[in-house]
Amino acid sequence: MTTTASTTASTTATPDWAALRGAVRGRLVSPDEPGWEAARTPWLVNVPQQPAAVLEVADVEDVVAAVRWAVAHGVPVAAQPRGHAPRTVLDGTLLLRTGALDEVVVDRARATARVGAGVQWGTLGAALDGTGMVALAGSNPDPTVVGLLLGGGVSWFTRKHGFTANSVVSVDLVDATGTLVHVTRTSDPDLFWAVRGGGGDFGIVVAAELALFPASEIYGGQLMWPVEHLVPVLRAFREVTATAPDELSVWAHVLHFPPLPDFPEPLRGRSFVSVALTHLGTAAAAERLLAPLRAAAPVEMDLLGPVTPGTLGDVAGEPTDPMPGLETSALLRDLDDEAIAGLAATVSDPRTCPLTIVQIRHLGGAFAHEHPGHGATSPVTEPFQLFALGVPAVPELAEAIPHGFAALHAALAHVEAGHRLPNFLADGDATASAYRPEVLERLRQIKAERDPDGVIRSNKPVLG
Repeated sequence: MTTTASTTASTTATPDWAALRGAVRGRLVSPDEPGWEAARTPWLVNVPQQPAAVLEVADVEDVVAAVRWAVAHGVPVAAQPRGHAPRTVLDGTLLLRTGALDEVVVDRARATARVGAGVQWGTLGAALDGTGMVALAGSNPDPTVVGLLLGGGVSWFTRKHGFTANSVVSVDLVDATGTLVHVTRTSDPDLFWAVRGGGGDFGIVVAAELALFPASEIYGGQLMWPVEHLVPVLRAFREVTATAPDELSVWAHVLHFPPLPDFPEPLRGRSFVSVALTHLGTAAAAERLLAPLRAAAPVEMDLLGPVTPGTLGDVAGEPTDPMPGLETSALLRDLDDEAIAGLAATVSDPRTCPLTIVQIRHLGGAFAHEHPGHGATSPVTEPFQLFALGVPAVPELAEAIPHGFAALHAALAHVEAGHRLPNFLADGDATASAYRPEVLERLRQIKAERDPDGVIRSNKPVLG
């Protein structure tokens, strides 16, 4: 769509920021300028990202100009729309904030949505209210659509419809030469495969078109019990997941709420076991499936009800404001009695557990299917995923949380699979732990062919 730029990079000791400023409309912030700390700080504020500079792009032309400047000056370029999934591997990059790329176009006739790289899931969801259709959205409304799909995308509806990445119809990206290209299954099969789940190592995606799926009715929300009921609730959770249809997704949590005024009185300073869920269907059908959970123990908070695409981000109640955080994850082969007992012993007491959230997601369904024409996503045969978050609000917690992770993994060692999903890689996790060897090798070959000089740097580098 544009003229191809030279791929010859001339490294300089001091990048010519003035030349970049003169080529873009957006705001460029370098380390010696006011506002630098706010510009460089990611959503997980404790990850000490140190990019070379941050460019808040104004439009697609800014992205093209930035990549061409990066090629000419030997500075790698990366995209991080809102600061999610921060990585220290992005140190030294020209970091692009793409929030201004906020186009949303819903095509009801074609059942597709086109979104710019800065569009958040909550924004797309609101645009779909009243259409009877959903996109394969994640659990949090704050991250961008593009950010989720680049890593594969785990949705409330993946059990029914597959990974978010496999719903992509096309992407527009600026490649490692500074060329804006429209990528489809037929125009560039290798690149189309790689960007759908292989991470952002293959270009700066500026827009994507996704397929939408029918959803005339959605039921969901949370059931919450005092944490003392953790064991019977997890056993009932396991019973429900054993026969759950693909339309039902259920995730169990242990939640420790600190005694802070930011939390409402029913939650403040207390600990709960909860089950968050969505059901593509009627409330009556969902309630029949949930009967073992309601029978497990007296429910203290019943937050179930109708859900729309625009309120989908409220179901799990995940934080949306920037915060400090440490994360860990693993795929689980089972949730047997030993695993449940180990979880109860390790994470139920807030006096000894420094973790804020411990989550078990039920997978299965289309997670395990081999999809014809899929992207760089692999079937996941493990039925459950573990995720845990600790909030290092004080130095003592920053020291304690890694020990909490270690204790959690030890309790589940007999069922952990030894690998994880790409979207759940934490800072310091090897990219290789999230891809099958043959998938990673193909990604590396495409990276070497399309970007031999390493102009584009992802937060999940395929060579890392």
